Amino acid sequence: MSISRTRPIAVALANDYELVVLGLAHLLAPYPDRVRMVEMVAGVPVTSDVDLTLYDTFAQPQVDADDIERVIAGDGAGRVVVFTWNLQPELIEMAIKKGASGYLSKSLSGTELVETLERIHDGEVVVSELHEAAETATDDWNGGLWPGQSDGLTVRESEVVALITLGLSNKEIASRAYLSINSVKSYIRSAYRKMGVTTRSQAVLWAVHHGFLPDSVRYGGEPGTESTA
Repeated sequence: MSISRTRPIAVALANDYELVVLGLAHLLAPYPDRVRMVEMVAGVPVTSDVDLTLYDTFAQPQVDADDIERVIAGDGAGRVVVFTWNLQPELIEMAIKKGASGYLSKSLSGTELVETLERIHDGEVVVSELHEAAETATDDWNGGLWPGQSDGLTVRESEVVALITLGLSNKEIASRAYLSINSVKSYIRSAYRKMGVTTRSQAVLWAVHHGFLPDSVRYGGEPGTESTA
């Protein structure tokens, strides 16, 4: 039975990429009576007191790193929920042990996400259904925004390009994105074809001019109210 609410749930979205943050904001925007975007953050800590912080793992350290612990320990972060394509059981177990209140798949629709966030706000720990790592499932997902989307890159291809732009090696990308090294190489090949490049240096130059560098912006309660942090 659902709990009656007197106000929408206050949510912060944490990720270092402006387009990813905006994509999540637009995914939740149709439900203003149920979820209120108190703060949307790119590259800077959450400062407002919120009920939930949604930690998007796009090009960010997975929960096996210390970053998620800092988010959970942050003042005013509320319950922290991991939002990711990486549903490996070991990552889920780590996240819950570290104090995450939810571990959610990016395959959720906006309606499903809002319903799940309400359950977590009401005190339930929610984990998306387990399955093998979906390395190609992002190809037909339209639930958000990401760098390179308008150029035909899938979310996974975009994430790999973002990590290349940060200077990570293929081995480091595999570890950060929790992918096999062969999958990383496959995403690089397909991304390069779409980008029209053949070398890593060309890819970095292309990416820099197409919004692949992390941002340092903060948003207010509505998309379009960004300011430089």
